[in-house]
Amino acid sequence: MTKTAIYPGTFDPITNGHTDLIQRASKLFDKVIVAIAANSGKEPAFSLQQRIELANTVLDGIDGVEVCGFDILLVEFAKQQNAQVILRGLRAVSDFEYEFQLTGMNRKLAPEIETLFLMPAEQYTYISSSLVKEVARLGGDMSGFVHEAVFSALKDRLKIS
Repeated sequence: MTKTAIYPGTFDPITNGHTDLIQRASKLFDKVIVAIAANSGKEPAFSLQQRIELANTVLDGIDGVEVCGFDILLVEFAKQQNAQVILRGLRAVSDFEYEFQLTGMNRKLAPEIETLFLMPAEQYTYISSSLVKEVARLGGDMSGFVHEAVFSALKDRLKIS
């Protein structure tokens, strides 16, 4: 049986912290599906298609990784993909309460799907997509936070030279 994990998020944009988790998860599972949420109640800087393209560029060469967009209930998407696990990242204690609520709801909706938490490598624990966008807006150096393709796309999107 193929062990499949879903790693959901908006990935707006995908960061080095996301990539770290995906690389490590690819060693634990036969297949890791990076599931990019179409509408999360946020106003993304990039369209769904742009986020999918950036993720595909960044994750190219990592075996067993597939990038998909989705716009349905996460557990329903996980069932469609025959996934047994939802993978979530925890950067800090502040993430825990929100993730705890999500996990409880997902477990109620689909008790057969487990949630697994991974922590990013220490050098990525402070990186979030929101902070990356803020640093970019203010003209800061993002090179240690995102892949060069994301860096370039953010510069273009935010009209930064």
